Amino acid sequence: MGVDVLLGLQWGDEGKGKIVDFLAPGYNVVCRFQGGPNAGHTLKFGGITHVLHQIPSGIFRDNIQNVIGNGVVFDPVIFKNEVEKLSEYNIDLNKKLLISKRATLILPVHRLLDSAMEASKGKDKIGSTLRGIGPAYQDKIGRNGLRVGDILAQDFKKRFHHLTNQHLDMLAYLKFEADHKESEAKFFESIDFLKKFQLMDTEQFINTAIEEGKRILAEGAQGSLLDIDFGSYPFVTSSSTMAAGACTGLGIAPSKIGEVFGVFKAYCTRVGSGPFPTELQDETGEQLRKEGAEFGATTGRPRRCGWLDLPALKYVVTLNGVTQLFMMKTDVLNVFEKIKVCTHYKLKDGSMANTLTYESLNQDVEPVYRTFDGWGNLEVNEATTFDLLPAQLVKYILFLESELKTPINIVSFGPDRSQTLVRK
Repeated sequence: MGVDVLLGLQWGDEGKGKIVDFLAPGYNVVCRFQGGPNAGHTLKFGGITHVLHQIPSGIFRDNIQNVIGNGVVFDPVIFKNEVEKLSEYNIDLNKKLLISKRATLILPVHRLLDSAMEASKGKDKIGSTLRGIGPAYQDKIGRNGLRVGDILAQDFKKRFHHLTNQHLDMLAYLKFEADHKESEAKFFESIDFLKKFQLMDTEQFINTAIEEGKRILAEGAQGSLLDIDFGSYPFVTSSSTMAAGACTGLGIAPSKIGEVFGVFKAYCTRVGSGPFPTELQDETGEQLRKEGAEFGATTGRPRRCGWLDLPALKYVVTLNGVTQLFMMKTDVLNVFEKIKVCTHYKLKDGSMANTLTYESLNQDVEPVYRTFDGWGNLEVNEATTFDLLPAQLVKYILFLESELKTPINIVSFGPDRSQTLVRK
Protein backbone atom coordinates (compact mmCIF):
# COMPACT_ATOMS: atom_id res chain seq x y z
CA MET A 1 0.00 0.00 0.00
CA GLY A 2 1.36 3.41 -1.00
CA VAL A 3 1.49 6.87 0.50
CA ASP A 4 -1.39 9.23 -0.30
CA VAL A 5 -0.38 12.89 -0.63
CA LEU A 6 -2.55 15.88 0.28
CA LEU A 7 -1.57 19.25 -1.18
CA GLY A 8 -2.79 22.82 -1.35
CA LEU A 9 -3.26 23.90 -4.97
CA GLN A 10 -3.21 27.67 -4.55
CA TRP A 11 -1.06 30.05 -2.49
CA GLY A 12 -1.67 28.24 0.80
CA ASP A 13 -4.49 28.68 3.35
CA GLU A 14 -6.74 26.30 1.38
CA GLY A 15 -8.00 24.38 4.43
CA LYS A 16 -5.57 21.45 4.38
CA GLY A 17 -5.59 21.06 8.17
CA LYS A 18 -9.32 20.45 8.30
CA ILE A 19 -9.15 17.86 5.51
CA VAL A 20 -6.22 15.97 7.08
CA ASP A 21 -8.09 15.87 10.38
CA PHE A 22 -11.23 14.70 8.54
CA LEU A 23 -9.46 11.96 6.57
CA ALA A 24 -7.14 10.86 9.39
CA PRO A 25 -9.36 8.02 10.75
CA GLY A 26 -8.70 6.15 7.50
CA TYR A 27 -4.92 6.23 8.06
CA ASN A 28 -2.35 4.77 10.42
CA VAL A 29 0.31 7.45 9.89
CA VAL A 30 0.16 11.19 9.06
CA CYS A 31 3.40 12.92 7.97
CA ARG A 32 4.61 16.48 7.36
CA PHE A 33 7.19 16.50 4.55
CA GLN A 34 8.24 20.15 3.97
CA GLY A 35 7.93 23.70 5.23
CA GLY A 36 8.12 24.78 8.82
CA PRO A 37 6.32 27.03 11.30
CA ASN A 38 5.32 29.37 8.49
CA ALA A 39 2.43 26.92 8.01
CA GLY A 40 -0.74 27.37 10.02
CA HIS A 41 -3.16 24.44 9.75
CA THR A 42 -6.44 25.27 11.49
CA LEU A 43 -8.58 22.46 12.93
CA LYS A 44 -12.08 23.00 14.29
CA PHE A 45 -14.20 20.38 16.01
CA GLY A 46 -16.49 20.12 19.02
CA GLY A 47 -16.33 23.86 19.59
CA ILE A 48 -12.50 23.79 19.70
CA THR A 49 -10.30 25.76 17.31
CA HIS A 50 -6.62 24.83 17.18
CA VAL A 51 -3.81 25.98 14.88
CA LEU A 52 -0.89 23.63 14.25
CA HIS A 53 2.39 24.92 12.82
CA GLN A 54 4.80 21.98 12.76
CA ILE A 55 2.97 19.06 14.32
CA PRO A 56 0.96 17.03 11.74
CA SER A 57 -2.82 17.48 11.69
CA GLY A 58 -3.52 13.87 12.62
CA ILE A 59 -2.41 14.50 16.19
CA PHE A 60 -5.95 14.84 17.58
CA ARG A 61 -7.01 11.41 16.29
CA ASP A 62 -6.51 8.28 18.38
CA ASN A 63 -4.25 5.42 17.22
CA ILE A 64 -2.48 7.52 14.57
CA GLN A 65 1.29 7.93 14.43
CA ASN A 66 2.41 11.43 13.40
CA VAL A 67 5.76 12.06 11.69
CA ILE A 68 7.73 15.27 11.16
CA GLY A 69 9.84 14.31 8.15
CA ASN A 70 13.36 15.17 7.05
CA GLY A 71 12.15 17.81 4.56
CA VAL A 72 10.80 20.03 7.34
CA VAL A 73 12.76 22.94 8.81
CA PHE A 74 12.15 22.65 12.53
CA ASP A 75 11.95 25.39 15.17
CA PRO A 76 12.39 23.88 18.67
CA VAL A 77 11.05 27.00 20.40
CA ILE A 78 7.79 26.98 18.45
CA PHE A 79 7.58 23.21 18.91
CA LYS A 80 7.77 23.60 22.69
CA ASN A 81 5.00 26.18 22.59
CA GLU A 82 2.85 23.92 20.42
CA VAL A 83 3.30 20.98 22.76
CA GLU A 84 2.41 23.09 25.80
CA LYS A 85 -0.80 24.28 24.12
CA LEU A 86 -1.74 20.66 23.39
CA SER A 87 -1.24 19.60 27.03
CA GLU A 88 -4.90 20.22 27.95
CA TYR A 89 -6.03 17.60 25.43
CA ASN A 90 -4.19 14.71 27.15
CA ILE A 91 -2.40 13.62 23.98
CA ASP A 92 0.57 11.30 24.54
CA LEU A 93 2.94 13.11 22.18
CA ASN A 94 5.95 11.10 23.32
CA LYS A 95 4.20 8.05 21.91
CA LYS A 96 2.26 9.52 18.97
CA LEU A 97 4.92 11.81 17.47
CA LEU A 98 8.15 10.90 15.65
CA ILE A 99 10.69 13.53 14.55
CA SER A 100 13.29 12.98 11.86
CA LYS A 101 16.90 13.36 12.94
CA ARG A 102 17.53 14.70 9.42
CA ALA A 103 15.14 17.68 9.74
CA THR A 104 17.04 20.98 9.59
CA LEU A 105 16.96 23.19 12.68
CA ILE A 106 15.83 26.81 12.60
CA LEU A 107 18.20 28.79 14.81
CA PRO A 108 17.37 32.12 16.48
CA VAL A 109 19.74 33.90 14.12
CA HIS A 110 17.75 32.59 11.13
CA ARG A 111 14.79 34.72 12.22
CA LEU A 112 17.04 37.78 12.42
CA LEU A 113 18.46 37.06 8.98
CA ASP A 114 14.95 36.67 7.59
CA SER A 115 13.98 40.11 8.89
CA ALA A 116 17.22 41.72 7.72
CA MET A 117 17.06 40.25 4.22
CA GLU A 118 13.39 41.14 3.82
CA ALA A 119 14.03 44.71 4.98
CA SER A 120 16.92 45.05 2.52
CA LYS A 121 14.57 44.32 -0.42
CA GLY A 122 12.52 47.44 0.20
CA LYS A 123 9.50 47.64 -2.12
CA ASP A 124 10.54 44.33 -3.71
CA LYS A 125 10.07 42.36 -0.49
CA ILE A 126 8.68 38.86 -0.86
CA GLY A 127 6.25 38.98 2.05
CA SER A 128 8.07 36.46 4.23
CA THR A 129 6.44 35.28 7.47
CA LEU A 130 9.82 36.14 9.12
CA ARG A 131 9.97 32.72 10.79
CA GLY A 132 13.51 32.01 9.56
CA ILE A 133 12.38 29.48 6.96
CA GLY A 134 14.37 30.80 3.99
CA PRO A 135 17.69 31.23 5.83
CA ALA A 136 17.34 27.74 7.37
CA TYR A 137 16.82 26.20 3.92
CA GLN A 138 19.75 28.27 2.62
CA ASP A 139 21.97 26.71 5.28
CA LYS A 140 20.66 23.28 4.37
CA ILE A 141 21.39 23.69 0.66
CA GLY A 142 24.70 25.39 1.45
CA ARG A 143 25.66 22.35 3.57
CA ASN A 144 26.07 24.46 6.68
CA GLY A 145 22.87 23.57 8.50
CA LEU A 146 22.43 21.88 11.85
CA ARG A 147 19.93 19.04 12.07
CA VAL A 148 17.74 17.60 14.79
CA GLY A 149 20.07 14.64 15.22
CA ASP A 150 22.96 17.01 15.91
CA ILE A 151 21.48 18.06 19.27
CA LEU A 152 22.60 14.67 20.63
CA ALA A 153 26.25 15.36 19.77
CA GLN A 154 28.63 16.45 22.53
CA ASP A 155 29.91 19.40 20.50
CA PHE A 156 26.47 20.70 19.49
CA LYS A 157 26.85 24.02 21.35
CA LYS A 158 30.21 24.61 19.73
CA ARG A 159 28.78 24.00 16.27
CA PHE A 160 25.77 26.17 17.09
CA HIS A 161 27.93 29.14 18.08
CA HIS A 162 30.20 28.70 15.06
CA LEU A 163 27.26 28.91 12.65
CA THR A 164 25.61 31.71 14.63
CA ASN A 165 28.78 33.81 14.53
CA GLN A 166 28.97 33.41 10.75
CA HIS A 167 25.44 34.79 10.46
CA LEU A 168 26.08 37.59 12.93
CA ASP A 169 28.83 38.78 10.58
CA MET A 170 26.27 38.88 7.78
CA LEU A 171 23.83 40.82 9.97
CA ALA A 172 26.59 43.32 10.73
CA TYR A 173 27.20 43.71 6.98
CA LEU A 174 23.47 44.38 6.49
CA LYS A 175 23.62 46.91 9.36
CA PHE A 176 20.88 45.04 11.19
CA GLU A 177 21.10 45.31 14.96
CA ALA A 178 19.31 42.86 17.27
CA ASP A 179 19.92 41.24 20.65
CA HIS A 180 20.08 37.47 20.17
CA LYS A 181 21.14 36.41 23.67
CA GLU A 182 17.64 36.11 25.13
CA SER A 183 16.40 34.10 22.14
CA GLU A 184 19.43 31.78 22.42
CA ALA A 185 18.57 31.01 26.05
CA LYS A 186 15.03 30.03 25.00
CA PHE A 187 16.46 27.99 22.16
CA PHE A 188 18.66 25.81 24.40
CA GLU A 189 15.82 25.38 26.87
CA SER A 190 13.72 24.10 23.96
CA ILE A 191 16.55 21.82 22.81
CA ASP A 192 16.55 20.10 26.22
CA PHE A 193 12.75 19.76 25.92
CA LEU A 194 13.07 18.29 22.41
CA LYS A 195 15.41 15.54 23.61
CA LYS A 196 12.48 13.96 25.50
CA PHE A 197 10.77 13.01 22.23
CA GLN A 198 11.32 10.20 19.73
CA LEU A 199 14.08 11.42 17.41
CA MET A 200 14.73 8.81 14.77
CA ASP A 201 15.40 7.85 11.15
CA THR A 202 11.80 8.40 10.11
CA GLU A 203 12.47 7.34 6.52
CA GLN A 204 13.07 3.81 7.82
CA PHE A 205 9.93 3.92 9.93
CA ILE A 206 7.81 5.06 6.95
CA ASN A 207 9.19 2.48 4.52
CA THR A 208 8.67 -0.29 7.07
CA ALA A 209 5.09 0.94 7.54
CA ILE A 210 4.57 0.76 3.76
CA GLU A 211 5.87 -2.83 3.70
CA GLU A 212 3.49 -3.72 6.53
CA GLY A 213 0.53 -2.43 4.52
CA LYS A 214 -0.23 0.54 6.76
CA ARG A 215 -2.08 3.51 5.32
CA ILE A 216 0.01 6.70 5.24
CA LEU A 217 -1.02 10.26 4.48
CA ALA A 218 1.59 12.90 3.60
CA GLU A 219 0.43 16.41 4.57
CA GLY A 220 1.76 19.31 2.51
CA ALA A 221 2.24 22.84 3.82
CA GLN A 222 1.82 26.16 1.97
CA GLY A 223 0.48 25.71 -1.59
CA SER A 224 1.60 24.53 -5.02
CA LEU A 225 1.74 28.07 -6.41
CA LEU A 226 4.43 28.80 -3.79
CA ASP A 227 6.67 25.95 -4.98
CA ILE A 228 10.34 26.97 -5.23
CA ASP A 229 10.57 25.75 -8.86
CA PHE A 230 7.07 26.05 -10.32
CA GLY A 231 5.44 28.78 -8.23
CA SER A 232 5.31 32.53 -8.83
CA TYR A 233 9.09 32.93 -8.35
CA PRO A 234 10.65 34.77 -6.57
CA PHE A 235 7.51 35.27 -4.47
CA VAL A 236 7.55 31.68 -3.28
CA THR A 237 8.51 29.57 -0.28
CA SER A 238 11.87 27.80 0.00
CA SER A 239 10.80 24.18 -0.47
CA SER A 240 9.05 21.88 -2.93
CA THR A 241 5.33 22.09 -2.17
CA MET A 242 4.45 19.68 -5.00
CA ALA A 243 3.70 15.96 -4.74
CA ALA A 244 7.32 15.26 -5.69
CA GLY A 245 8.37 16.95 -2.45
CA ALA A 246 6.79 14.12 -0.48
CA CYS A 247 9.40 11.73 -1.91
CA THR A 248 12.44 13.78 -0.93
CA GLY A 249 10.81 15.11 2.25
CA LEU A 250 9.99 11.68 3.66
CA GLY A 251 12.47 9.37 1.95
CA ILE A 252 10.07 7.35 -0.20
CA ALA A 253 10.29 6.22 -3.81
CA PRO A 254 8.00 7.82 -6.45
CA SER A 255 6.50 4.38 -7.08
CA LYS A 256 5.13 4.43 -3.52
CA ILE A 257 2.83 7.43 -4.15
CA GLY A 258 -0.85 6.45 -4.27
CA GLU A 259 -3.67 9.00 -4.40
CA VAL A 260 -2.88 12.70 -4.74
CA PHE A 261 -5.53 14.85 -3.09
CA GLY A 262 -5.65 18.49 -4.23
CA VAL A 263 -7.27 21.02 -1.87
CA PHE A 264 -8.50 24.37 -3.20
CA LYS A 265 -10.83 27.15 -2.16
CA ALA A 266 -13.91 27.99 -4.24
CA TYR A 267 -12.15 31.34 -4.73
CA CYS A 268 -8.53 32.51 -4.31
CA THR A 269 -6.48 34.16 -1.58
CA ARG A 270 -2.85 35.11 -1.18
CA VAL A 271 -0.70 36.47 1.66
CA GLY A 272 2.35 38.58 0.88
CA SER A 273 3.68 39.94 -2.38
CA GLY A 274 3.60 38.43 -5.85
CA PRO A 275 1.33 38.16 -8.90
CA PHE A 276 -2.38 37.52 -8.34
CA PRO A 277 -4.27 37.91 -11.66
CA THR A 278 -7.79 37.64 -10.21
CA GLU A 279 -7.23 39.83 -7.15
CA LEU A 280 -10.18 42.07 -6.30
CA GLN A 281 -9.12 45.39 -4.82
CA ASP A 282 -12.66 46.62 -4.37
CA GLU A 283 -15.78 46.05 -2.26
CA THR A 284 -16.17 42.52 -3.62
CA GLY A 285 -12.67 41.60 -2.50
CA GLU A 286 -13.33 43.11 0.91
CA GLN A 287 -16.57 41.14 1.18
CA LEU A 288 -14.73 37.91 0.34
CA ARG A 289 -12.20 38.70 3.07
CA LYS A 290 -14.96 39.42 5.59
CA GLU A 291 -17.11 36.39 4.77
CA GLY A 292 -14.12 34.03 4.67
CA ALA A 293 -12.38 35.51 7.74
CA GLU A 294 -9.32 35.74 5.53
CA PHE A 295 -6.55 36.57 7.96
CA GLY A 296 -3.35 34.51 8.23
CA ALA A 297 -3.42 31.71 10.84
CA THR A 298 0.32 32.22 11.43
CA THR A 299 0.81 35.98 10.91
CA GLY A 300 -2.68 37.43 11.31
CA ARG A 301 -2.12 39.45 8.13
CA PRO A 302 -5.20 40.18 5.97
CA ARG A 303 -5.19 37.98 2.88
CA ARG A 304 -5.58 39.31 -0.64
CA CYS A 305 -8.78 37.91 -2.16
CA GLY A 306 -10.06 37.22 -5.67
CA TRP A 307 -12.07 34.92 -7.91
CA LEU A 308 -11.03 31.35 -8.72
CA ASP A 309 -8.10 31.12 -11.17
CA LEU A 310 -8.57 28.10 -13.46
CA PRO A 311 -5.38 28.50 -15.57
CA ALA A 312 -3.25 28.30 -12.41
CA LEU A 313 -5.33 25.45 -11.02
CA LYS A 314 -5.03 23.44 -14.26
CA TYR A 315 -1.26 23.90 -14.18
CA VAL A 316 -0.75 22.51 -10.68
CA VAL A 317 -3.32 19.71 -11.08
CA THR A 318 -1.21 18.48 -14.02
CA LEU A 319 2.18 18.86 -12.31
CA ASN A 320 1.01 17.13 -9.15
CA GLY A 321 -0.87 14.35 -10.90
CA VAL A 322 -3.92 15.11 -8.76
CA THR A 323 -6.39 12.23 -8.63
CA GLN A 324 -9.10 13.81 -6.45
CA LEU A 325 -10.08 17.42 -5.74
CA PHE A 326 -11.51 18.82 -2.51
CA MET A 327 -13.27 22.20 -2.70
CA MET A 328 -13.20 24.29 0.47
CA LYS A 329 -15.05 27.34 1.82
CA THR A 330 -17.97 26.92 -0.57
CA ASP A 331 -20.21 28.63 1.99
CA VAL A 332 -18.19 31.88 1.73
CA LEU A 333 -19.71 32.44 -1.74
CA ASN A 334 -23.29 32.10 -0.43
CA VAL A 335 -23.77 35.88 -0.28
CA PHE A 336 -22.85 36.58 -3.91
CA GLU A 337 -25.56 36.84 -6.57
CA LYS A 338 -22.96 36.44 -9.32
CA ILE A 339 -19.75 34.39 -9.06
CA LYS A 340 -16.89 34.62 -11.53
CA VAL A 341 -14.23 32.12 -12.60
CA CYS A 342 -11.14 33.10 -14.59
CA THR A 343 -10.90 30.72 -17.57
CA HIS A 344 -8.05 32.35 -19.54
CA TYR A 345 -5.35 34.99 -19.34
CA LYS A 346 -5.05 37.67 -22.01
CA LEU A 347 -1.35 38.41 -22.46
CA LYS A 348 0.20 41.73 -23.51
CA ASP A 349 0.55 40.59 -27.13
CA GLY A 350 -3.19 39.84 -27.28
CA SER A 351 -2.78 36.07 -27.19
CA MET A 352 -4.77 33.91 -24.79
CA ALA A 353 -3.42 31.33 -22.32
CA ASN A 354 -5.56 28.73 -20.58
CA THR A 355 -2.80 27.54 -18.26
CA LEU A 356 0.01 29.11 -16.26
CA THR A 357 3.13 29.93 -18.30
CA TYR A 358 6.49 31.51 -17.60
CA GLU A 359 5.38 34.59 -19.52
CA SER A 360 2.09 34.93 -17.62
CA LEU A 361 4.01 34.91 -14.33
CA ASN A 362 6.35 37.66 -15.47
CA GLN A 363 3.90 40.19 -16.90
CA ASP A 364 0.57 41.73 -16.01
CA VAL A 365 -2.21 39.64 -17.52
CA GLU A 366 -5.89 40.38 -17.97
CA PRO A 367 -8.16 37.67 -16.55
CA VAL A 368 -10.99 36.50 -18.81
CA TYR A 369 -14.02 35.50 -16.76
CA ARG A 370 -17.06 33.26 -17.01
CA THR A 371 -19.93 34.30 -14.75
CA PHE A 372 -22.19 31.92 -12.79
CA ASP A 373 -25.39 32.54 -10.86
CA GLY A 374 -24.99 32.31 -7.10
CA TRP A 375 -26.63 29.55 -5.07
CA GLY A 376 -28.00 31.59 -2.20
CA ASN A 377 -27.63 31.12 1.54
CA LEU A 378 -27.11 27.37 1.59
CA GLU A 379 -27.54 25.89 5.06
CA VAL A 380 -24.90 23.36 6.05
CA ASN A 381 -27.47 20.79 7.18
CA GLU A 382 -29.03 20.91 3.71
CA ALA A 383 -25.83 19.62 2.09
CA THR A 384 -26.16 15.99 3.16
CA THR A 385 -25.88 14.57 -0.36
CA PHE A 386 -24.74 15.93 -3.70
CA ASP A 387 -28.26 15.56 -5.12
CA LEU A 388 -29.62 17.98 -2.51
CA LEU A 389 -27.24 20.80 -3.45
CA PRO A 390 -28.71 23.84 -5.27
CA ALA A 391 -28.69 23.47 -9.04
CA GLN A 392 -26.45 26.55 -9.42
CA LEU A 393 -23.79 25.07 -7.13
CA VAL A 394 -23.95 21.72 -8.93
CA LYS A 395 -23.41 23.57 -12.22
CA TYR A 396 -20.38 25.35 -10.73
CA ILE A 397 -18.87 22.06 -9.50
CA LEU A 398 -19.50 20.18 -12.75
CA PHE A 399 -17.94 23.02 -14.78
CA LEU A 400 -14.78 22.92 -12.66
CA GLU A 401 -14.58 19.12 -12.96
CA SER A 402 -14.92 19.36 -16.73
CA GLU A 403 -12.19 21.99 -17.02
CA LEU A 404 -9.81 20.29 -14.57
CA LYS A 405 -10.57 16.74 -15.78
CA THR A 406 -10.52 15.58 -12.16
CA PRO A 407 -13.41 14.67 -9.83
CA ILE A 408 -14.33 16.97 -6.92
CA ASN A 409 -15.05 14.37 -4.27
CA ILE A 410 -15.26 16.54 -1.14
CA VAL A 411 -17.11 19.84 -0.80
CA SER A 412 -16.64 21.77 2.45
CA PHE A 413 -19.25 24.19 3.81
CA GLY A 414 -17.51 25.38 6.96
CA PRO A 415 -14.51 24.89 9.25
CA ASP A 416 -15.96 22.12 11.45
CA ARG A 417 -15.45 18.42 10.75
CA SER A 418 -19.22 18.00 10.40
CA GLN A 419 -19.52 20.63 7.68
CA THR A 420 -18.19 18.33 4.97
CA LEU A 421 -19.92 16.60 2.08
CA VAL A 422 -18.23 13.49 0.68
CA ARG A 423 -19.32 12.56 -2.84
CA LYS A 424 -17.12 9.46 -3.03
